[in-house]
Amino acid sequence: QVQLVESGGGSVQAGGSLRLSCAASGYDRSMSCMGWFRQAPGKEREGVAIIYIRDGRTFYADSVKGRFAVSQDKSKNTLYLQMNSLKPEDTAMYYCTKASFCAGLVRGADGYWGQGTQVTVSS
Repeated sequence: QVQLVESGGGSVQAGGSLRLSCAASGYDRSMSCMGWFRQAPGKEREGVAIIYIRDGRTFYADSVKGRFAVSQDKSKNTLYLQMNSLKPEDTAMYYCTKASFCAGLVRGADGYWGQGTQVTVSS
């Protein structure tokens, strides 16, 4: 079993930065990728960034390329999302996830989710 706990969300003005963290506890050797998804009110959950655990390959949504950066610290079992040049349309609940299969920003049906951390960007 794996537990994921996000932190680092908050309120920021447009153009500002935030760094999200996702601390993972427990171990499931079948997991191959981690990432961040987000869901705004009235919208479906969408993939933001994915990183493959073994080789560090990353994938980003077009809407965040060049502004967001996903990284992992294997020694701390922690995933990060550095978010720069934030825009009001980045406002959403951000969820950390770990899965056994990812293809680009699409994750398999199994795996784990955190409870989410709210990011609010004001104009």
